[in-house]
Amino acid sequence: MRAMIAVLEFLAAQPVLLMFILVGVGSALGEVRVKGVAIAAAAVLFSAIAFSAWSTSLGIELALDHLQILGTFGLMLFTYTVGVLSGSNFFASLRSGWRPILAVIGLLATCAVIAYGGGKALGLDGATAGGTLAGAVTNTPMLAAVRTASGQANAPTIGYAVAYVFGVLGMLFFAQLALRQAPKDTDAPAPLESRTIRLETDAMPSIAALEERYEGRIKFARIRHGEHNPVLAATDDDVLRRGDLVTVVGPASLVQDVTRELGHKSSHDLRADRRYLDFRRITVSNPMLSGRTISELELEERFSARIIRVRRGDVDMVAEPNLALQTGDRVRVVASRQTMDSLSKYFGDSARGLADINPVGFAIGLALGIGLGLAPIPLGSFTFSLGTAAGTLLVGLVFGRLGRVGPFVTTMPTSSSQAISELGLLMFLAQAGIAAGTQIAGAFASGEWIKILLLGASITIFLGAGMYAVMRKAFKTGGTRLSGMLSGVQTQPAVLAFANAKTNADSRVALGYALVYPGAMVAKILLGQIMGLVA
Repeated sequence: MRAMIAVLEFLAAQPVLLMFILVGVGSALGEVRVKGVAIAAAAVLFSAIAFSAWSTSLGIELALDHLQILGTFGLMLFTYTVGVLSGSNFFASLRSGWRPILAVIGLLATCAVIAYGGGKALGLDGATAGGTLAGAVTNTPMLAAVRTASGQANAPTIGYAVAYVFGVLGMLFFAQLALRQAPKDTDAPAPLESRTIRLETDAMPSIAALEERYEGRIKFARIRHGEHNPVLAATDDDVLRRGDLVTVVGPASLVQDVTRELGHKSSHDLRADRRYLDFRRITVSNPMLSGRTISELELEERFSARIIRVRRGDVDMVAEPNLALQTGDRVRVVASRQTMDSLSKYFGDSARGLADINPVGFAIGLALGIGLGLAPIPLGSFTFSLGTAAGTLLVGLVFGRLGRVGPFVTTMPTSSSQAISELGLLMFLAQAGIAAGTQIAGAFASGEWIKILLLGASITIFLGAGMYAVMRKAFKTGGTRLSGMLSGVQTQPAVLAFANAKTNADSRVALGYALVYPGAMVAKILLGQIMGLVA
């Protein structure tokens, strides 16, 4: 036993070592499946809680101040990179997403009413009820708001610590419930199809007119006029005539529509004829191209070439003219054999494009996000701040949307963003678990812990069930996107990590998270202020 205590004391004095031991152990446990379900990164959180509670019970103090710095840094890395990854899609979906955001705020306000009324009914003081609410929705900034507004520190913290664990486990359950509906999702990105069509129409449409009519969601790649002419890269000026062969790329349903309009599917495949025309997937590693739209590259004029598809992460997209490229994208280019090497040099075509973190943009984005999160916002006679997590997320969303400001690149390769995001998440979960674990023993020493647990569980279940019912029934949200929204409304990275692990980091998960997270964060801070004032 003495040897074990000596080891614990050594680890308690070495916060960096302790954090990464817990990250490793927790990650290993997170891979263990029970009835086909693994909790992934959330296991780091629970491992840290268990270790911290055990150490505290033995009277060993952990270096919480140092761990707090590491955890905050990890959380900022996580939220900023989630914003960068989601920014390009977030603002496009915001036009139709404001109603779900209002629904989220309404559900959180109802949770506050339940906390206040339920706390009164159970005989809990207002400060404890406010802390319980913060733990049930797993939001530390909300706890800070309750503590500041109420002038009490211990009661809210005890409520938070007891309710927190079920706050994570409960929402993990609802995320798993949502993901069971994922096979029925109707919002899944349509798989792309490439097809050669033989023209049977005398309408003589132009390539540009056809692509515009289909809103850029299809792309013509190759064309052959007549039987004995060479295969050429399609251009906007090409006019299609009866008997021509043309290759079109796009979602399967649209390709079928184009086929019916123009003629029939040909038994010939123009891709097989590479005597004059070639195609290649090229990695974008030239930083000068990051943030520029495909139309701005003017490839037809400069190289007589066309980008047909863009692969970002694990997702294939049609090369729409207004799509902004990012470093690390892999573009499918069709061009003559003579110009292919020049195109490769133009794009860079280096593995460096998959790993470059763009240190200038990364550092400036984090700095702006931290500054925004710390900026005081007046609320009557009080002031509050969004917190560094919300600030870095918001700046990340903007930077991800912009791509470039003049010569300044604001994005990072998808692979780099995902790696940094995962590292930051694991650091934060280890720190959050250690901090919560130190409070567990004191919380259970209180005779009110059963009441706190009951109230907290009621709030978490209401929020999870309410989100599931409202988003599925009222907004017809798919299960994959809903799992991200559940993690966003809970402002809980562990739930997001679980959903990402179950879906292979499907982009809809991050999009759902980013859509509701900012509004949920602001609403929780304001509600925490109110709960503290009425305590």
